[in-house]
Amino acid sequence: MPASAPARPPEWIAADEARARLGVRSQTLYAYVSRGRVQVRPDPHDPRRSLYRVADIAALTDRKSRSRKVAEVAAGAISWGEPVLTSAITTVSGGRLFYRGRDAAELAHTETLESVARLLRGGHGAALKRTDRPPPPEGADMRSRAFLALAARAGEDPPARGRNPLALAVEAATLLDVLTDAVAGQQGGGAIAGRLALAWGQGPGGPGADLIRRALVLLADHELNASTFAARVAASTGASLAACALAGMAALSGPRHGGAAAAVQSLAREAGEIGPRGAVNARLVEDRHIPGFGHNLYPDGDPRAAALLERFEPDPEMLRLQATVSALTGLAPNVDFALVAMARALKLPADAPFALFAVARCAGWIAHAIEQGQGGGVIRPRARYVGVDAG
Repeated sequence: MPASAPARPPEWIAADEARARLGVRSQTLYAYVSRGRVQVRPDPHDPRRSLYRVADIAALTDRKSRSRKVAEVAAGAISWGEPVLTSAITTVSGGRLFYRGRDAAELAHTETLESVARLLRGGHGAALKRTDRPPPPEGADMRSRAFLALAARAGEDPPARGRNPLALAVEAATLLDVLTDAVAGQQGGGAIAGRLALAWGQGPGGPGADLIRRALVLLADHELNASTFAARVAASTGASLAACALAGMAALSGPRHGGAAAAVQSLAREAGEIGPRGAVNARLVEDRHIPGFGHNLYPDGDPRAAALLERFEPDPEMLRLQATVSALTGLAPNVDFALVAMARALKLPADAPFALFAVARCAGWIAHAIEQGQGGGVIRPRARYVGVDAG
């Protein structure tokens, strides 16, 4: 009776099964072998074929599974998910916004952007003497002048990392003045809110100036939004405060962030032409977002919008639009709607909502840049590659 063929060791499997367990192509399996991550031996049934060690395949499969779970967590964190950075500056809790533990809506009653900027930076509240600054750059509009002013500083200012904290604080205060000058189109002194009010035809001590002051305080920071994250990434490299603010400004300029006010203005124009119900219905039928309403962090309503809207009477068209959206969707207005309504009520320039957002949020960008530079390393996430197999 002929001897039976030797049994295949159970700890070894063929190439097709190894590929199936790993979910890879032949080239990738061979790459694992060449890198020493999978042991291989000849098949005793057919020396022309190879067998692959089960334990190595299992270890790679487990690693890939764990990597996918981590990738899923990371992907979720990037989009309104779990916190990914530690910060002592701002948080949203219980439907309210807090700057270093203080309610932003309460601060808006009495504080200026300058005092809130010092609070965000962790300062004790004392005003700082600013350094000299050049006249604002020439530009076609407020937005272009703002970019030019920050870019000029970013090209000249020294890196922030390793600098004396007081020197950084003075630079931060000066940077806010530089941006304000650019937006106003003229160099000025006094409170930022008053300077913007004067540039936009409002009395520096009147109700319009007070509304502008409140809006600036309410917009000064908003935790780790897109523009702030961009500023922190720049800060993690040691970039200057101006460069960090420029990174924030670049992110803010997108239509899904600081450009949201333009979408609200477009909706308001449509509502004026075809009526608010028609304008809102058109978006609902097409499953489009209704700009200026709802916010992921405030399911019960944006407290910044509420704090601003309670201080003035929007024009009748904006009131009808607000009532229509509320009746059809149940959504409350967010701060973008409030800014546009305020700009219309005060007859401010069309780009004033963006300009207010930029000047105010610059205070937050600077605070986050300083915090990141004090202890954080380089922000360098990994990409989950889904392209052609690199084998």
